[in-house]
Amino acid sequence: MRSLNLLTCVFSLLGATLAFADRPNILFIMSDDHAVRAVSAYSGGIMLTPGIDRLAREGLRFDRAYVGNAICGPSRATMLTGLHSHANGFYSNEWSGSFDGFQQTLPRLLQDAGYNTAVIGKWHLYSDPVGFNHWDVIHNIFEQGSYYNPEFRGPAGVELTEGYVAELITDKALAWLHAAANDPAPFFLIYNHKTPHRDWLPGPHELRSWEESTHIEEPDTLLRDFNGENAMRRDARMSIAEYMTNGDVKKSMPGNLTSEQAVLWESAFAEGNRRYESADLSHDADVRWKYQRYIKTYIASVQSMDREIGRLLDYLDTSGLSDNTLVVYTSDQGFFLGENGWFDKRWMDEVSSRIPLLVRWPQRIPAGSHTDAMVQNIDFAPTLLDAAGVQPHRPMHGVSLLPLFDNPNTNWDRDLYYHFYENPGFHGVPRHYGVHTGRYKLVHYYRYGEWELFDLEADPAEQYNRYGDERYESITRDLKNRLLTLRNKYQVPDRDPETPWYHGPLIRTLEQLMKLL
Repeated sequence: MRSLNLLTCVFSLLGATLAFADRPNILFIMSDDHAVRAVSAYSGGIMLTPGIDRLAREGLRFDRAYVGNAICGPSRATMLTGLHSHANGFYSNEWSGSFDGFQQTLPRLLQDAGYNTAVIGKWHLYSDPVGFNHWDVIHNIFEQGSYYNPEFRGPAGVELTEGYVAELITDKALAWLHAAANDPAPFFLIYNHKTPHRDWLPGPHELRSWEESTHIEEPDTLLRDFNGENAMRRDARMSIAEYMTNGDVKKSMPGNLTSEQAVLWESAFAEGNRRYESADLSHDADVRWKYQRYIKTYIASVQSMDREIGRLLDYLDTSGLSDNTLVVYTSDQGFFLGENGWFDKRWMDEVSSRIPLLVRWPQRIPAGSHTDAMVQNIDFAPTLLDAAGVQPHRPMHGVSLLPLFDNPNTNWDRDLYYHFYENPGFHGVPRHYGVHTGRYKLVHYYRYGEWELFDLEADPAEQYNRYGDERYESITRDLKNRLLTLRNKYQVPDRDPETPWYHGPLIRTLEQLMKLL
């Protein structure tokens, strides 16, 4: 009887191993606020990202990838569910409450199918992860964590650490991958970086090599004048001139640094701060100084992260995992890098809603390929499930991108839906929804009854609102029909969810506190 049981176990293990053989490992890498212009695999970049670029060189680059709600938590909820915000229930960082991880999600489906699942790094969904065999996520009251000496939360509680966040996340991911090598099941690892989220603090290597005199080219619209623009854009609280804090431009030091870390910070920024304080700068010169500090620390923090991503990819190579591992690199949204004189995200604008998306899977994707197909973050879950041979129990809004893996030139005619809900909110960006056809973008600020129409072929920087222009009358009618079709397709409710009563006072209090920093 014991021999029979032993044989049963052996055959069961063999059957499981054979069943897993055709399923790829999946490594999903998501950064935070990483603009396409800050990835050198894309043209027009402002920096080099050799670690991330490996995925483009060895895989597939998506040139027109977007999110459906350009804000951290909602974008992550969409990635997990394949659903727009109104269907997954997570609309806003500031008032949605906690994410319901017990609904149908990508990790739960993969876990049920036998995958060894883990999430390490930023979570930002105000709930404990569900569907993961292992989880170790950045922790604090706003779930942003800190660049230096962050706290992590796991099933055993909160862990205090010392070091730089990108390095710590990578150390934890490598440790888990090493342990997972003993498991015959394929793995699904979400490796989420905090970087380069505000306040863009570089790692120790970048602080040691900091050059204050380096000059980064300004965007043409850095000093854009919003007088005469619609009230929504004019009143947004995201200008570099008015809303960057001392912490953002490194005029004040973070309070949680060790003495050694504080010395590095001082050596990088203190002398430049003294020169700034002694200068009598005009308004425009002050904006330019703040922009340089902002963009250089943003770039340096991305460099810190890129090196760590390269370290993880090196491990896949040396451990023999690369050939059968599907690797995805993306960001939860784009970011304004001085365009319109702004920082932050939230808008349907290209620099905010467009994201880098690079996919490597040597067994399926030809190296060095690229596609201009319109794709969206609702497609991530269906794609990874399809690659794993797993069917969702209920339909998702997104579609599988596997046909584009096989043929990047596949005919792909598609409109994308966008909907931003977080208002009232810290940055004052109005609620809006819209349709993106590839060339045209129609945006409705529905609480104001205002519209914007952009022709991206004639105006790629989205500086000229064509709504109401008689030359675009027929195009406007067509876009409104397309927008209505999308809202019906996704069953978007006519009424938004109610904002909690405390939200407005809380935001106003936070705004006042931020101005004091």
